[in-house]
Amino acid sequence: MRLFPFNKKREIFSEADKNKLVQAIRIAERLTSGEIRLFVENHCSYVDPMDRAREAFVSLGMEKTKQRNGVLVYVALKDHQFAILGDQGIHEKVGNDFWQKEAMLLKTHFQADRIIEGIEVCIREIGESLRTHFPHETGDANELPDDIVFSI
Repeated sequence: MRLFPFNKKREIFSEADKNKLVQAIRIAERLTSGEIRLFVENHCSYVDPMDRAREAFVSLGMEKTKQRNGVLVYVALKDHQFAILGDQGIHEKVGNDFWQKEAMLLKTHFQADRIIEGIEVCIREIGESLRTHFPHETGDANELPDDIVFSI
């Protein structure tokens, strides 16, 4: 999916922004066994950002979660592209309409130069869906790190 240009006058991910997004991931995952990762790079090495998201998903081991409920939010900053990829378990529960809604949410925020807010809201909504379909159970462990993956 193509985005409109980012405002180049400000840094996209300040330390405060990074902390805000990591905290959003931690809050979103708190009441679910689901996992959310954020992967950011400048350029997408594929024509379709979903292909790059699939590659990153596997390289991060996200397909190895116990309930196949990992979600990757992928953003290519300078190429103005993004993709949201949910593993088999969560995709079977929410379907294509959910992912399209989240993609439109991101696109709308990005077009208004509200990148951090858009990612944060998207993470929150993904977390709510994960909580609905994969509530936290006794013994659930955080299977993947909550940090942002930068490949810039």
